[in-house]
Amino acid sequence: MVDAQLRGRDVVDERVLAAMERVPREFFVPENLRDRAYDDAALPIGDGQTISQPYMVARICEALSLTGPEHVLDVGTGSGYQAAVIAELAEEVDTIERIPELAERARANLEAAGYGRVSVHVGDGSRGLPERAPFDAIAVAAAAPELPRTLYKQLEPRGRLVVPVGRRGMQRLEVIVRSPEGPAVLRSVPCRFVPLLGEEGF
Repeated sequence: MVDAQLRGRDVVDERVLAAMERVPREFFVPENLRDRAYDDAALPIGDGQTISQPYMVARICEALSLTGPEHVLDVGTGSGYQAAVIAELAEEVDTIERIPELAERARANLEAAGYGRVSVHVGDGSRGLPERAPFDAIAVAAAAPELPRTLYKQLEPRGRLVVPVGRRGMQRLEVIVRSPEGPAVLRSVPCRFVPLLGEEGF
């Protein structure tokens, strides 16, 4: 997976590649799909949600530009896989999921895979986690119609928000830095994610 899907497709951050190598993806997919855990595809995990394609997880993690000591918010826990990868790259990880059953399964997945220190919360991810803010970085694994302002406000100065932005079915993965002049969009690539549901989502 790492060589063919990531290194071969412009993911160059060695810390991210090593993290993707260490996290056992099979712990985060339903049992009947474990033989497809490392496929180059998003896979269904129930409740209309998916575990993101490995390439997109790597792109998001690379865009966060983590160096190790950061406190990160992962929005849209899903299976817990992206939170596990982030936990390999940052010191402290909070993750939020709106569907209680998914959050419970993610908590169990993370525990089984050895990432019990990740804090799983239930709530409206589009509103972030104000009681745990500010964050050095925020990763969103669902598409927002526009920049989620509340998430942006929960960033530390110079903090990064990585979020798919656009209409249902087609978005761009945007990297937004909190600067004194306001949101600075660094770059974006085309992508396709499930919609971010909630007050500042769809």
